[in-house]
Amino acid sequence: MRRRFSLLFLALAALGPALGAGQPASQALPNYSDAQNADLDRISTYLNRLKTLKAEFSQIDSNGDLTTGTFYLSRPGRLRFEYRPPSPTLVVASSGNIWVKNARLNTVDRYSLSDTPLELLLKDKVDLKRNRAIVGVDDADGAITVHARSSTNRVQGNITLVFDAGTLELRQWTVKDSQGLLTTVVLRNVQTGMALPDALFTAPQKNPPGKKGG
Repeated sequence: MRRRFSLLFLALAALGPALGAGQPASQALPNYSDAQNADLDRISTYLNRLKTLKAEFSQIDSNGDLTTGTFYLSRPGRLRFEYRPPSPTLVVASSGNIWVKNARLNTVDRYSLSDTPLELLLKDKVDLKRNRAIVGVDDADGAITVHARSSTNRVQGNITLVFDAGTLELRQWTVKDSQGLLTTVVLRNVQTGMALPDALFTAPQKNPPGKKGG
């Protein structure tokens, strides 16, 4: 379970810097072109208008291992990664916390949202153009790719986020860790604007004795 959560955390880290991570004021902003500024403004506007999202996801690690599931987002403040069997993992963020449930081990671990990049994905206000974690943006082949870094001591980006150039929907993100290993999450069948039940974002509980799964 720790390995699985580690991979998820790395994948979600891609979202943190690009969706509002704070950087020291002394860190200079890139000198974007007019076209790059326009792309970042368009994406920021799209994300700020986004309230709910549901999508299927595929997560691929550096070994080629594949896990899949359903991703739910309710901004601000809530999300859910629901892995399909045989993975026993469920991840829920709400009320300033992250809960990671392993149904096989019947464990539920809680983490502070402020200690992870997840908090930044769930913030209400996004301004990519003035975010010092962003190091570049490309527009080619029908996609806008945003390059970001996970910390101020990195000169080059180690995170890429790919948005559809037409709809501006987030399609995938990739994280390169300190060892150069990649984790990619791809979203498909993206739906937005639907009502999502509050129950999706309720903190998971351990299973009662004798009950499996859930």
